[in-house]
Amino acid sequence: MQTKPRPSRRRTYALLASAAGLATAAALASALPADAHSGKGHGHHPGRYQDVQLLSFNDLHGNLEPPSGSSGRVTELQSDGTTRTVDAGGVEYLATHLRQARKGHPYSITAAGGDMVGASPLISGLFHDEPTIEALNKLDLDVTTVGNHEFDEGARELARLQNGGCHPTDGCYTDQEFEGADFPYLAANVLDEKTNKPILKPYWVWKKKDVRIGFIGVTLEGTPNIVSADGVKGLVFKDEVETINKYARELQRQGVQSIVALVHEGGFPSSSSYNYDCDSPGAGDGISGPIVDIAKNVTPAVDALVTGHTHTAYVCTIDDPAGRPRMVTSAASFGRLYTDTTLTYDRRTGDIARTAVQSANRVVTRDVAKAPDLTQLISKWNTLAAPIGNRAIGYISADVNNTGTESPMGDLIADAQFAYGKELDPETDLALMNPGGVRAGLTYAAKGAEGDGVVTYAEGFTVQPFANTVNLQDFTGAQLVQVLKEQVSGSNAAAPKILQPSKNLTYTLDLTKSGADRVVTDSIRLNGAAVDPAATYRVATNSFLAGGGDGFTTLGQGTNDLVGTDDLAALAQYLTANSSATSPLAPPAANRITLVQ
Repeated sequence: MQTKPRPSRRRTYALLASAAGLATAAALASALPADAHSGKGHGHHPGRYQDVQLLSFNDLHGNLEPPSGSSGRVTELQSDGTTRTVDAGGVEYLATHLRQARKGHPYSITAAGGDMVGASPLISGLFHDEPTIEALNKLDLDVTTVGNHEFDEGARELARLQNGGCHPTDGCYTDQEFEGADFPYLAANVLDEKTNKPILKPYWVWKKKDVRIGFIGVTLEGTPNIVSADGVKGLVFKDEVETINKYARELQRQGVQSIVALVHEGGFPSSSSYNYDCDSPGAGDGISGPIVDIAKNVTPAVDALVTGHTHTAYVCTIDDPAGRPRMVTSAASFGRLYTDTTLTYDRRTGDIARTAVQSANRVVTRDVAKAPDLTQLISKWNTLAAPIGNRAIGYISADVNNTGTESPMGDLIADAQFAYGKELDPETDLALMNPGGVRAGLTYAAKGAEGDGVVTYAEGFTVQPFANTVNLQDFTGAQLVQVLKEQVSGSNAAAPKILQPSKNLTYTLDLTKSGADRVVTDSIRLNGAAVDPAATYRVATNSFLAGGGDGFTTLGQGTNDLVGTDDLAALAQYLTANSSATSPLAPPAANRITLVQ
């Protein structure tokens, strides 16, 4: 498509390398001078303290439209101890909430914790996430770190999202060339293995008058283990703490004393309610997971951590190495929440008065007016996506949920890949699906004009957006058992990744035990029979698992590889073959794994 001359951009950020509510406020108790939260002094002079508003969110994953089902709800703790769910999310509403929150706050920054793109619904994913970058520009995002999903299509594509230009294969989607992000992507711990330098800016400094706040952005060091090998080829991912500490020192040498770390790694709060009191000393509160160790070791020079990756919500204080409490936040995922933090800047020291930091997660409710500019953006891209997205690929009799250790949606995908594998090679014995590759469930209620129970291609794309292929490999029975043990041992010991099995594989998972012992070996049955350690079994997985992803090293050792079509095509084929308007598909019972807990 012919393009018009590219208009000038508001800001340009160059690559450093060629690879180119009921919201509970958590506050730190202290006493400050009377003007600490006023931002005003006497007469015409600014006061010593200036409140700076930091609005943050994470793990948007291209969810421009309101996410459906459980993906579009948050759990809210009530004053009487009960909980209720609230519909949340959608960038039309997020824009309105952010714009309202900024009113009366002349010093306001909007930052993000990574995974803005990748694993996106069709409206964004079909166009290599250009629509999401355009939406983030309209949201006035100031800065974000990269997450692991920013590498789904590799460093060159990430550079294009930053700097603009039409897609090298698919070209331009409209009559205007894609302009790229108006905000900097930070990647302090992602190095080009040839130059040993960050592939993007490691940090960025926000300035307004005499106030300066530095932002350092990192993604989890383990990104190569959860992204396809092609996406991270030629890249090195360094330790998060060492990297943050290194650039904090550099910022301090430049005179920047106020520092926020944007960390695409997270924790697991003890409550699913976004507004629970993380700092309560009572049972059932607090947070665990990788972010705790990171927060305890990041230099005290960093004043707050905005985190992500785990799709959970928390506003917690974790002591820094000097024993001082420091705010650590996460706003769940999919644009359902944003975090509103007040950083009190001390003009005398140039640092944040840490004891005055206040923070709370706010719900992106859908009871506010939609932002017209975001509505227009969504309409534009939906019009382009409609011919593909509105096509019916199947029918369901009820919601197919993506919840639980074993989910109906995961089972359905495994069954689809097993059926496709049998077509590709009749010797196929079973299929296994990684839980992280199941991005959503299917809802019975119509999302558009398609009718209740109709599954559209767009809805299927939301479930499986990665464009992985379905691969067949041979394994011994002993290797198959080892694969099941790797779900709960090795790198998956602390946070198990339970593979979703096709309907002919059953076994017991004893969660009262530890490590690999949680898999009850004697209970494993394939087609009702015990697995023979010496026999050969043909296993269908997606290409991510076939490469040993998610810590399943044994799956990377298969033989007699056969690569088939993409996984979404296999799901669509299965739904079309096994359902109709008069005979819809019932959700799988999710009873293939027996849990002891």
